[in-house]
Amino acid sequence: MEESGAAVATAGEAELNLSRLSVSLETLESELEARGEERRGAREALLRLLLPHNRLVSLPRALGSGFPHLQLLDVSGNALTALGPELLALRGLRTLLAKNNRLGGPGALPKGLAQSPLCCSLQVLNLSGNCFQEVPTSLLELRALQTLSLGGNQLQSIPAEIENLRSLECLYLGGNFIKEIPPELGNLPSLNYLVLCDNKIQSVPPQLSQLHSLRSLSLHNNLLTYLPREILNLIHLEELSLRGNPLVVRFVRDLTYDPPTLLELAARTIKIRNISYTPYDLPGNLLRYLSLASNCPNPKCGGVYFDCCVRQIKFVDFCGKYRLPLMHYLCSPECSSPCSSASHSSTSQSESDSEDEASVAAHRMQKVLLG
Repeated sequence: MEESGAAVATAGEAELNLSRLSVSLETLESELEARGEERRGAREALLRLLLPHNRLVSLPRALGSGFPHLQLLDVSGNALTALGPELLALRGLRTLLAKNNRLGGPGALPKGLAQSPLCCSLQVLNLSGNCFQEVPTSLLELRALQTLSLGGNQLQSIPAEIENLRSLECLYLGGNFIKEIPPELGNLPSLNYLVLCDNKIQSVPPQLSQLHSLRSLSLHNNLLTYLPREILNLIHLEELSLRGNPLVVRFVRDLTYDPPTLLELAARTIKIRNISYTPYDLPGNLLRYLSLASNCPNPKCGGVYFDCCVRQIKFVDFCGKYRLPLMHYLCSPECSSPCSSASHSSTSQSESDSEDEASVAAHRMQKVLLG
């Protein structure tokens, strides 16, 4: 039997490469059974099994008994419509590569996956280039996952339960039909790389600023016109890719504003004038309300706001080369801002303020890709 890749053995571990074999499934099954028998009589266990590009329509049955110590399985580039129960027998599997198949329909993943030992062992899962229209519920229970790739599928949304994957370091969801980013995505403390390019995303929730470990954020080829100013809080971010978005090319001059309520006006007065009060002076609901005050970002203002604010796009300079549009909030339309002054001197000063505001974060951002 001719193999495209030779079996490789090293001290204490072994790799078996059976990719691109021009044989029937029955012949491949026989070969795997024979290799499994060999390993049972050998000292070293088989840890890596490569079966890509073999026109497989189902997982070989031999996987269920002959490879108990397998750590990596590659079945990419086949014609799989389901990963069968044989997968559950691989109790120590750490990496599963099943990209470019036909997975995505009902039963694409084996029943009991979330209750199997794979829930604690599987660290890398690549299901890119398949037909998933939603993230399978069972995947959201794989608590040991560090890398999840579902790019090039047909996903319409990201479930809020993605926050269950607390060990996740790399999430690849590019090339889908995702329109919104759930705020819960900001609850992944270990996430280093987030790829959401080539989707239909129109806005970024400010909760992403909670991803304090994030180093790379890919948002190119979406429908973004601005970013929340909280993105400056991503202290470890080194690369931000934004090309192919309809980013705004000038300051937004049409401010939308609903007048504040009497409650908010009174609360603003208390905060701005530093009127003292104690927990015994006010009802609990008013104390909670006063604790929700947000400072106006304009350093010349000193005001605060609660429920009522003006949304505005502000361009922030990164690395002296890119002007990045960020969303920020003003306490009122009368608040001094780059949008409210028509004079050249005011505009120049506001741009200088923007650059000063970004100077703290500029050294963090090594690469901003806008085009």
